[in-house]
Amino acid sequence: MLKKIEQAQQQWGGSNQLIDTWLNKRQELIVNYCQIAGIPPFEENAQQLPQVQDITEFCNRLVDYVSTGHFEVYREVVSQCEVHGKQSLHHAEQLLPQITDSTQLTLEFTDKYAESNQEGWAHLDDHLSKLIQSLEQRFELEDQLLSNLHEKHSQPVE
Repeated sequence: MLKKIEQAQQQWGGSNQLIDTWLNKRQELIVNYCQIAGIPPFEENAQQLPQVQDITEFCNRLVDYVSTGHFEVYREVVSQCEVHGKQSLHHAEQLLPQITDSTQLTLEFTDKYAESNQEGWAHLDDHLSKLIQSLEQRFELEDQLLSNLHEKHSQPVE
């Protein structure tokens, strides 16, 4: 996933401040996920539960990332697509509901883990696995939106 982020940053980075900021948030979210899941290079954490504050931080980043998408990036994409034409707008309108579907899983995860203690974490690994699968699908759809925005509507960052 981090390789895909690097590719996205190389492809779209520097063309739109909103995209740059959002991709940075995505990268921070993925690194934070790897830390709490004990995925390399953080595998020393693989045999123990993460700390409560680490899960809380991850949940906060998760909500921040999803919120930035819904309330900033997607609005910008749709606004620019309306200016560009029907085909561009139709593409965005097809992707947004699919992206929104993953939001429910994200909210359920944060509701369950953001303010809880380790006693309620019996299924944390399963939930993290489902969450990251959903996020991977979301990132692919979002990349399609970003590609559309970049190709048709971006101006160089000054």
